[in-house]
Amino acid sequence: MSPTGPLVIKIGGSTLGSADTTFRDVAALANSGEVPIVVHGGGAEASRWLEAMQIPSRFERGLRVTDERVLPVVVAVFAGLVNKRIVAAINAAGASAVGLCGADGRTLECRLADPALGFVGEPVAVHPGAVMALHAAGIVPVIGPIGFVPGKETDQLVNINADTVAGNLAAAVGASRLVFLTDVEGVRGADGTVVRRLTGKDARSLIADGTVGGGMIPKVEACLHALGLGVEVQIVDGRHSGMLLASAGAGTTFARDGA
Repeated sequence: MSPTGPLVIKIGGSTLGSADTTFRDVAALANSGEVPIVVHGGGAEASRWLEAMQIPSRFERGLRVTDERVLPVVVAVFAGLVNKRIVAAINAAGASAVGLCGADGRTLECRLADPALGFVGEPVAVHPGAVMALHAAGIVPVIGPIGFVPGKETDQLVNINADTVAGNLAAAVGASRLVFLTDVEGVRGADGTVVRRLTGKDARSLIADGTVGGGMIPKVEACLHALGLGVEVQIVDGRHSGMLLASAGAGTTFARDGA
């Protein structure tokens, strides 16, 4: 049985501002009664602020190494600056949006993913009560990729890959569909062309042989996680106007093995 929950939209930081119709599309969906949940990145903005502060950016398997100098900057950028820009844009487009991050309402409970990555979280549980309360009220939740690791006296804030956030949240809320708006046309195969339909087995093979690499790895892994829990998943090019409302057949759609 297919999920009948909300549409979850992941807006990549690299596509923010590329297509001025994206936020109007979100508002149109909300005003039609299909209130979406928005998850966003903002890695390029974080890198700009880190560079301005003369703090180097390092990545491992597409994940930002987040030490004690990097963490305050990414929290400020993801949960603050980028989040509120998106909230303001959706509100201006005619809907009502509220921004939060995974630490709010203890939505995204994590463990530290790898000591080599520093304060990078790997979700272990999603508690979507706060998100769904906003959704039920007709308000678009806009979620930044910051989570928490439970502590005895205080929770530790952690940076989470936004694609991972989108996949885990979509699975937790029984999303009807998860759409990644990104800066590529879709997943490319060994011959360089976009693969329109990709099974889980084929996607894992593309990662294993190096065809899929870098920042696309966590994106594809997030797709596979959501797919395994019954969520329909699609990667589309968010740089083109109107792609959110006209995404049928575009980009790469993930299918279960044997489907």
